[in-house]
Amino acid sequence: MATKALSPVKRRPVNLSLDEAVVAEARSYGISLSRTSEEAIAAAVKTERERRWKEENRAAIEGWNVWLEENGLPYADLRLF
Repeated sequence: MATKALSPVKRRPVNLSLDEAVVAEARSYGISLSRTSEEAIAAAVKTERERRWKEENRAAIEGWNVWLEENGLPYADLRLF
């Protein structure tokens, strides 16, 4: 089975201002500033995306929770555990 080659991720150079002591210590431990920064930003983006999704869907989630409180879990009587 042939596999499709992954396309390279486009990188964009950016300027960051970081605490000199933190940069020096990170470098002394061999920590990649680019990779670590990218991972931290990606985590922050994921957290914000999830927060916004929950806010945008809050009414539907609350409605479903009310329905569950009133009616219980669907097919709960058929559960074997």
